[in-house]
Amino acid sequence: MPALSVPIIDLQPWFTGTPAGKQQVAQAVEDACRGIGFLVITQHQIPTALIERVSDVSRRFFALPLADKRRVDRPRPDAVRGYSAVGEEGLSYSLEEAAPGDLKESFSIGPTDVPDDDYHRGPAAGAHFEPNLWPELPGFNEAYTEYFNAMSELARQLMRIFAVALKLPEDFFDDKIDRHISMFRVLSYPPQKEAPLPGQMRAGAHSDYGSLTIVLPDGPGLQVFNKAGQWVDVPQVEGGLVVNIADLMMQWTNDEWVSTLHRVANPPFDDSLRNTRRQSLVFFHQPNYDALIECLPACLAPGAAPKYAPITSGDHLTSKFVKQTTFGGTKAVA
Repeated sequence: MPALSVPIIDLQPWFTGTPAGKQQVAQAVEDACRGIGFLVITQHQIPTALIERVSDVSRRFFALPLADKRRVDRPRPDAVRGYSAVGEEGLSYSLEEAAPGDLKESFSIGPTDVPDDDYHRGPAAGAHFEPNLWPELPGFNEAYTEYFNAMSELARQLMRIFAVALKLPEDFFDDKIDRHISMFRVLSYPPQKEAPLPGQMRAGAHSDYGSLTIVLPDGPGLQVFNKAGQWVDVPQVEGGLVVNIADLMMQWTNDEWVSTLHRVANPPFDDSLRNTRRQSLVFFHQPNYDALIECLPACLAPGAAPKYAPITSGDHLTSKFVKQTTFGGTKAVA
């Protein structure tokens, strides 16, 4: 029977390192990824002080005048760097669904300390290792860089849990994510003084693009579309992080694991939360740009065919994000 709500999973047995503990966590994760594609993890080893520092410096950035934030605008639609203003992205377009722009603003960075070699700087790298943009805000660069690196390590551990859950060698994914093209985005959802346009959401319904996503929201609103056709709230757990698998992991597993539709819903119009700004720290983990995503043999039943043609991680990401930032190609977004 598929899971209809989001489970909470303690990672401490995994980090303790015993075979039984690792298997316990891997089985719980396997059940979640097959059933609903979302889980909340606790005991994840990310320091509370780091989370608070990133959250605080982000609030200070989004409180700046728009003109100051515009100094670090995203340079072009395929470059996931810098600032994006309210209404400049439409997540529903990644699924070919038209809707008004999302009621959020964001600031994004990609990999830090990028080597100066052909893999990272050559033509094949495209915009995946684009230089980061930094506002003139004390402590911003340092906090974001430290958080990106901490999330990268947590994602590596999660991918190892995934490998064990899929009955693969624990290090199976290591060489596919050792030069990952992930992004860290802080999303700010301003107070809603006026009613949204028809079909307009804080973040429209979408699935994520890479292998997995790690989210820390500071308030309610994140909802998941379960297999019973219901939008259900993701639980808020003190000290917990939300994890969901994304499109490429679903393709790797030939749909045995689900990359689930989710959204950030608007508060009811008479709710006090409408007057409150919402913030979310989101790490989108994306395998190496040249990692070939094709059906894992263990996920292919005898006589069955893969449901997806092989695709590289980089090509998949570029296609999806450009649709998101150009509203399906209908607008040129700076």
